[in-house]
Amino acid sequence: LSRAPKQAQVLRTALARPGLTLKELADAAGTTAQTVKILVKKGYLKETNNTSSVVDRPLWEANVKGPGALTLNAYQSKALEQLEAALSKNKFSTFLLHGVTGSGKTEVYLQAIAAALAGGYQAVTLVPELALTSQMIERFEARFGSLVAVLHSAMRGSARYEAWQRIKNGSAPVVLGTRSAIFAPTPKPGLFIIDEEHESTYKQEDHLRYHAREIAIKRAQLSGAVVILGSATPSLESYLRAGPGGIYKLLELPVRVDNHPLPAVKIVDMRQELRQGNRGIFSLPLIEAVNRRLERGEQVILFLNRRGYANFVMCRQCGLVLKCPLCDISLTYHLDGRLHCHYCNYSTKQPAECNNCGGDQIRHFGVGTQQVEVETRRLFPRARILRMDRDTTTRRGSHEAIINSLRDGSTDILIGTQMIAKGFDVPGVTLVGVINADTSLHMPDFRAAERTFQLLTQVAGRAGRGTLTGEVLIQSYTPEHYSIVAAASHDYKGFYRSEMPLRRALGYPPYSHLARLLLTHADEEILIGGALQAKEVIESILKDAESSIDILGPAPTPLGKIKGRYRWQLVLKGPHRNTLKDVLKETLNVLEKVRPAFKPSINVDINPQGMV
Repeated sequence: LSRAPKQAQVLRTALARPGLTLKELADAAGTTAQTVKILVKKGYLKETNNTSSVVDRPLWEANVKGPGALTLNAYQSKALEQLEAALSKNKFSTFLLHGVTGSGKTEVYLQAIAAALAGGYQAVTLVPELALTSQMIERFEARFGSLVAVLHSAMRGSARYEAWQRIKNGSAPVVLGTRSAIFAPTPKPGLFIIDEEHESTYKQEDHLRYHAREIAIKRAQLSGAVVILGSATPSLESYLRAGPGGIYKLLELPVRVDNHPLPAVKIVDMRQELRQGNRGIFSLPLIEAVNRRLERGEQVILFLNRRGYANFVMCRQCGLVLKCPLCDISLTYHLDGRLHCHYCNYSTKQPAECNNCGGDQIRHFGVGTQQVEVETRRLFPRARILRMDRDTTTRRGSHEAIINSLRDGSTDILIGTQMIAKGFDVPGVTLVGVINADTSLHMPDFRAAERTFQLLTQVAGRAGRGTLTGEVLIQSYTPEHYSIVAAASHDYKGFYRSEMPLRRALGYPPYSHLARLLLTHADEEILIGGALQAKEVIESILKDAESSIDILGPAPTPLGKIKGRYRWQLVLKGPHRNTLKDVLKETLNVLEKVRPAFKPSINVDINPQGMV
């Protein structure tokens, strides 16, 4: 049936929704009754009491994977065999699929989904960002056609409702979406797939707090389903759980599809560039590398995880940094001539004179993607250049338009933030340039090294995914840092061996659990008093419980004020998650009883993904 996609679609629909009448089956598959009758005549389907059902499983099993199913290599086949065996048992299990970039994880997902459908189950697949959905939708719909329902936050209400109903009534057993799609009402879920499982965007950290990965595992436990956590750079928590004695099963894809080599990576020491008199954004090796690729008609990605033109604006006479009046954060200069706050959307025109000293030496410092674009156009005037960040993707369909422009060859250089670092496959991209590898490394977060390694590895993986060899240049002012060295070597295990002893020594996850109490108030003095009071309550509870929980703080958060409210935090660190939850519950009960004397607002987050 590889040359009869409509017939293959009918079979997949019949598998997912047994017992339909001939007309119902044709309608659900988006085809005609005549197509269904052809399959009955061929012996793929049989009619019983006016309903249709699939027969002769060996006959259709090789075809039901759909048009375009690829031949797996030995590593993919081994992984799929274990997944299919788990699916056949209808028993909960979790697999960590650790595959290098370009190793064919998505094809394993697709064939595992086909196996789930063959067993009469539904499958839910999550991707971490909306920007990643377009290519995945294409691949999923090419394989499963009208059986696919897409769910994400940018959908209109009517489209979301329609998709929700199709999932609920079983006519769309293949669900693809972002974080909230984990709540899709699948009547008989058999498979949950979390692509790029390490991504922090799977954690919702406001309003109803949850981690989609943990929800997937809980849903699978309740329904006897299989979970696949896929990543080239797994979270340290997941990799530890997949180690000896762990609760996950490790599946590895150590080579790229068709044995394409991983890109060669070179680290450029920007300190040396400065010593040689180069004060620009681009190192000389990167300029030369871009020119070579453009001369060959190949494509380039330039990555910087910071949007805007300049990171901050300062008066050089008195040193005042212009900040948002509502947030404790410097304003970012954009090419529209205005200063923008990326936290509350406040904006103002850049002043000609300093409000503090009256001086006129207002200057821009730091680099954002807009400045990279300006400099790229200056250095490579004949190149066709696009930028992909939050500022250029506000319109519906803008993600897809930019990626399609790269895929069809009408763009030579794509500049972007982390949304270009993962998830799309463009064979023409042979060079990736990382403008500054240090931006995430110096964040006030114990996960900074891990995030840096993951981001660099993911963006490097965009190069050389076709037949042409890839090349990556990483510019850094700290080129000796183990996270950068490991990323340049495509060495996940080396990074793991360097980072885990530090986590153990400091008592941070995955060797502990964290709970964050974020307190906010418009009056900083009231907030500080409330934070100290909250700590006293916690200390009293811990004294009675004789618990091994440590208290960090209270202290201002790295962003001490957002949207006019000051922010302080207390962080609890302990070996047992449930104990932390019990302590927090009792703390909140005590503090609620003393309101309104206790005035700050409190938000609680278990194992937060960020501390800003």
